[in-house]
Amino acid sequence: MTMNEHKDPSIFGKVAVMMGGDAAEREISLLSGQAVLNALLAQGVDAMQFDPKTQHLEQLSQLGVDRVFNIIHGRGGEDGLLQGALELMGIPYTGSGVLGSALGMDKLRTKLCWLGAGIPTPAWMKLTNTVDVERCATKLGFPLMVKPALEGSSLGMAKANNLEQLHDAFNHATQFSCDVMAEQWMEGAEFTVAILEGVALPLIRLETPNEFYDYEAKYKTDTTAYHCPCGLEKEHEQELQALALEAFEVLGGSVWGRVDFMLDANGKPQLLEINTVPGMTSHSLVPMAAKQAGMSFDHLVWRVLQATITAQKVVK
Repeated sequence: MTMNEHKDPSIFGKVAVMMGGDAAEREISLLSGQAVLNALLAQGVDAMQFDPKTQHLEQLSQLGVDRVFNIIHGRGGEDGLLQGALELMGIPYTGSGVLGSALGMDKLRTKLCWLGAGIPTPAWMKLTNTVDVERCATKLGFPLMVKPALEGSSLGMAKANNLEQLHDAFNHATQFSCDVMAEQWMEGAEFTVAILEGVALPLIRLETPNEFYDYEAKYKTDTTAYHCPCGLEKEHEQELQALALEAFEVLGGSVWGRVDFMLDANGKPQLLEINTVPGMTSHSLVPMAAKQAGMSFDHLVWRVLQATITAQKVVK
């Protein structure tokens, strides 16, 4: 237990574990949500499942819900919309607030904020039409990574090694009904940093036989290797943890989340994106980092929920 940690589960009242939703990441959210719900119930918390795809938010008040553990990944749950609705209803919720959620979900605005703060990130360009695609090929060169700006879990992402592939990747990414961006391809080791209440947990180094850490590598295969400890010198790891914390806070992130980055061919960090509602499945990274820090999955869930009391956003 931390110094100011509550021990009585009744302090939380009735908790709705918000999971599912209707975004592209619904399947993963349901898995994460069930794991969180099981952890809360195991610790005596009065918790229940709540899926906004099949239940209206107004039911939260009717059910006497005191606070929400939000584990909806993607649009509608991770982008500030749900956060704003809960604030209007006066219901405390886990994770980042409206601004941090909105900025963290938007890869393009993330880039702009980091650029203003001097945080290193790969060169990029917004793609709106075929003319942009041609300009991007000339400006950034190949290879490139194409991303829908408002999707997570690597959905819609594709590597482009030439102009034809770039056109194909752009056309595919536009199917996700949001801005599209192209980013310089990074060669080097990929890392992630879990954030919990202003502290960066041990780094995890990712290795996959796939071309990049895509949806399959994250959720569908056991061939991805996770190295924690990450293999870096302690001082170097601490420097990267500090940079990740800064990158998270620049975007308004709070309580818990994850920051993804790579070390380029010169060993310099290049920040990729943040995640304000990280996965909590059997393959997820935040629980892995917490375990390395000596924290069980149940305790991690408790800590995240407890922040709705110690760092409450809503004033009733």
